[in-house]
Amino acid sequence: MKVPVKVLVDVDDKSFEVEVGTPTTSALIVKELGVEKGSGTPKATKVGNLSPEQIVKIAEMKRTDSYAKTVIAAVKEVAGACVSMGVTVDSKEPKEFIKDLDKGLYEKALKGE
Repeated sequence: MKVPVKVLVDVDDKSFEVEVGTPTTSALIVKELGVEKGSGTPKATKVGNLSPEQIVKIAEMKRTDSYAKTVIAAVKEVAGACVSMGVTVDSKEPKEFIKDLDKGLYEKALKGE
């Protein structure tokens, strides 16, 4: 899996630090689904379906790199990535999932029950 890496070099004493980041959201989605890549035509062709628990798991992994203040906001970010990849969430279009999330239909998945 590809991950972002930063190499910080101090030119004075030639010391360096290596920072390994978390994989991209799309890479985590692809890994979770077990597919090679996202859909080339996301509106017409779907490549997989994530469960609410899987999307919460990905959101928690990305939480440190995200600007989201809450788990719900992080889940919405991941669902937004699913839109462009041709991935459904709980057998629904990601935008429908987000609407249902706002209505409070996924409280158990968010709390890890």
